[in-house]
Amino acid sequence: MNRTKEISHFFFSQYFAEGLKITLGCIVPVLICVSFGQMQAGTLISFGALLVGLSDTPGAPSHRRLGMISTAALTLLTYIIIVNINFSLSLTTITIALLSFIFSMFAVFNARAATVGSMCVLMMLFSVREELRPEDIWIHLAYIATGGAWYMLISMSMIQIRPYRIAQQELSESIRQVADYIRLKGKFYDPRVNIDDNYLKLIDKQVEVNTHQQSLRDILFQSKRSIKDTTKIGRYLTLVFTDIIDLFELSMTTQYDYHAIRHSYGHTDLLPKIKHVLYKIANEMDNMAYGLNANRIPKPLFNFDADIESLRRAVEEIEKEGINTIPLKKIIINIRTMVKSLDSIYGYGLSKISQIPKQEIDSASQFITRDQIDWKKFKSNLSLESSVFRHALRMAIVLSMTYLVLNLINFNANGIYWVLLTIMVILKPGWGLTQERNVQRLLGTVIGGIIGAIIVLTIHDETILFVLLVFFFLTAYSLFRVNYIVAVLFMTPYVLIMLSFNGQDSFDMAKERIFDTLLGGIIAFLSNYLIFPNWDSTQFRDNMRNLLIANYNYLTKALQMLNGEELTITDYKLARKEVYIASANMGSTFHRMLTEPKWRQKYTKEVNRFVILSHIFSSHVANFLVQVHEADNSVYNKEHVRLLRKILTETDKTIALLPQNEQHPFAPLNHYPELKQAGEDEEEDSILIMEQLQFLNKIASDIYKVTQELDHEPENTQLLIKTNTKNAESF
Repeated sequence: MNRTKEISHFFFSQYFAEGLKITLGCIVPVLICVSFGQMQAGTLISFGALLVGLSDTPGAPSHRRLGMISTAALTLLTYIIIVNINFSLSLTTITIALLSFIFSMFAVFNARAATVGSMCVLMMLFSVREELRPEDIWIHLAYIATGGAWYMLISMSMIQIRPYRIAQQELSESIRQVADYIRLKGKFYDPRVNIDDNYLKLIDKQVEVNTHQQSLRDILFQSKRSIKDTTKIGRYLTLVFTDIIDLFELSMTTQYDYHAIRHSYGHTDLLPKIKHVLYKIANEMDNMAYGLNANRIPKPLFNFDADIESLRRAVEEIEKEGINTIPLKKIIINIRTMVKSLDSIYGYGLSKISQIPKQEIDSASQFITRDQIDWKKFKSNLSLESSVFRHALRMAIVLSMTYLVLNLINFNANGIYWVLLTIMVILKPGWGLTQERNVQRLLGTVIGGIIGAIIVLTIHDETILFVLLVFFFLTAYSLFRVNYIVAVLFMTPYVLIMLSFNGQDSFDMAKERIFDTLLGGIIAFLSNYLIFPNWDSTQFRDNMRNLLIANYNYLTKALQMLNGEELTITDYKLARKEVYIASANMGSTFHRMLTEPKWRQKYTKEVNRFVILSHIFSSHVANFLVQVHEADNSVYNKEHVRLLRKILTETDKTIALLPQNEQHPFAPLNHYPELKQAGEDEEEDSILIMEQLQFLNKIASDIYKVTQELDHEPENTQLLIKTNTKNAESF
């Protein structure tokens, strides 16, 4: 999209809508209260709205409502506890440690619960500096509760007035992510692009696509409205989402040996043409996303007939040279299928939407992740083996000890709050993410502090300052999930302008905030390095094993179908979902490993290779499963089953090289279908299937070799010997 459309798209997006809701929730109470001379009341109401607003993360309306209510109730309880023990430094220190640990452990449940826990910690830090009379406690509590209720009223009213707006925005963002994924696929046809680097970007993008798709599933299928009622817009969004899922899965299964393609066809002008068409498809999807986001039925930009015809003629010219063009023909077929999917989506109109069959609703609902509050899960994570437990302990120790030490040295009250807040925001379970947030927050605070100080020192008109205050606040919270460093950059001038209205010296405040942020960042950095450090470079093997098991189970679906078992599309799509999740976890772990200190990065090269090979493997398996599902079983023979068994055995051997995990047990397949012997004159489809399985076997063997290169923990040695004595002797 051009720059104008990009800007317009942002203003229609869910990110700007979230920023606008929080701005209304926080600014309006301040305006009303200031007009009555009650600045403190306005600040407390605004803070209550902010806490609930930050917990209002995307998802099904029922989940959002529960998250906001939980935040309001728990933050108020936290406030009551803290303000009643503020008289005692030792008691407050102990309470900070206990509450920080408990609220940080909420992350074991799900992301929304983790956000609720973070808001409770924020309330705790906000309250530790307050020493109030008993009667004032309840007044302040009422103001904060009013703010929370005010924001909930805004949020739920918007959902009632425009019940499908959230789904439209999330669907639009999901389509944009798929478009970016297809662009990355197009880069494989550019000889200047490094294939391995592009694979890593592709895996990262796959994680983002799956995140948005899961969020959209929750919104569409866990809402009382949507496809479950007679509203055409709900069914329209559901049908578009279903087709986008299919289009993404089609792009996932179009996996080739790009090194071979570049080698065989790099001398022709065909590869740039393929890249151009894929980019054009991605641009068409951006146009579709823009239309949906702007609450319009999108209309197509391009006609792809001429492009596909041009590709077909180019392939014919290459074929005349006596070069095998079967892979190229497959690429053209896949491009044509993608275009048909886009045409199908554009063909939908609200007047043409019919009732969606119940079986489709039931099928889609199986993909929803239902994260319930399971206290057994909480108890099972009370161990140093759990990264969440270590992070919770670290948070408890660092926040409580920092609070104690700063009070003992008579650090100023505002400074204590900013230091503790910086620690809470920066300190993350992983070392790499903490380091990244540290740099972003410090840089954003320094630049924002300079900008804020200049504004306050040069502009004295209160009306202009207030307009700038609203602008900075709205921009900051609109960009919070888009670009953290820019969000902090805009938030800092907002704070300085707000403090200037209270008559405080903004230049001194800017210096103090920069110093407090620097101090908090140093403490967070050192604590993540020294206190129960969570090094991904020592924990990646569990994720490797889970990904291998997911790929193994995924491939066994082909054998089930060849064995005559009834297997629906939903069955193998659910298996593919497990691969997606495991692949996303593995990719995230690898990238966190890259951010760790160099002396910790012992196996990054091997893990990098493993991640790429696993992505190639799962993509080819997906392609193979589609073929098995659509083709007649008569084209498969005993040799195909032999190769499948060899691939699974190789994967089984690789799994045995890695530590066992009780939470993810593994049972290898023991039963294989009996098929006919291969004939002398095999069909072309049968030969192509054989070539594909041979390639999968090579990838499985390469994955085994890469895994062998990793050192293994001593406790695994006996397992290796029992599993495969010959392999164990090679260590």
